Amino acid sequence: MSSPIYGAIEAGGTKFVVALATGPNEILARTTLPTATPPETLAAVVAFLNQAEDKHGKLSSLGVASFGPIDLHLESPTYGYITSTPKAAWTQTNILGVLKESFSVPMGFDTDVNGAALAECRWGAAQSVDSCLYITVGTGIGGGFACGSRTLQGLVHPEMGHVRIQQLPQDEFPGVCPFHQNACVEGLASGPALEKRWGCPGHELPPEHEAWTLQVDYLAQALVNMIVVLSPECVVLGGGVMKQSHLFPPLRIRVQELLNGYLEAPQILEENQDYIVPPLLGDNAGLLGALTLGMDAG
Repeated sequence: MSSPIYGAIEAGGTKFVVALATGPNEILARTTLPTATPPETLAAVVAFLNQAEDKHGKLSSLGVASFGPIDLHLESPTYGYITSTPKAAWTQTNILGVLKESFSVPMGFDTDVNGAALAECRWGAAQSVDSCLYITVGTGIGGGFACGSRTLQGLVHPEMGHVRIQQLPQDEFPGVCPFHQNACVEGLASGPALEKRWGCPGHELPPEHEAWTLQVDYLAQALVNMIVVLSPECVVLGGGVMKQSHLFPPLRIRVQELLNGYLEAPQILEENQDYIVPPLLGDNAGLLGALTLGMDAG
């Protein structure tokens, strides 16, 4: 008997990654598409999936891990929509509805970071524990939380990039967040914040540059807020900025300093390199998150 075939769509603000797979190590077809207008992009997604189905077989289910904000409430008239996104052309886009017009299969739908948290729990850095906090630090800062094979949803979904943090006295940068300026972690520590503050992308700055001292402190403040609220068993930090691997050792130290002995869990000790970690799934965490959503929906 052949294995079920799942569709996976990682819907990002700059690109869509689309795949057919039977599992995380069995990708049958994959493509990357630029994020253009909704009609152009979704038409290209549907066309690719149709062509892949013709070659590999029909989908049994489909998972979509999307940039947001999105509507995750099943009873809502805008369930499956990208809602009030800063990417103006995509505001109020019924992404799931368009896909349902072409594919009559069960569909899973969640944020890209919630999906990545699920994937890291199932196949990645958090597979030995039951809960995972996944933070991406790149063009924006976003966070997802998975616990017991479920993601965190409530009034909306987690928007962890907008937790409030304290700006350091020596830093007079006005911030880049259009909502909170220099009062949230995205405003102070995202990729665009690094570039605007220092005049070049973060990957061009040497490890000894003072930028990284600020970066470590701001990320540590945000992580402490999340750790004391969610109590994750593993914290995974992905995204382009966190490819600067030299950030992890001082970040572990600063988190412990800010906690100041309050949490006595041995996982948080600075010498423990298994608590605050890079994604084991690397750049595939988002796509495999979509695959996880598709598999769970089937």
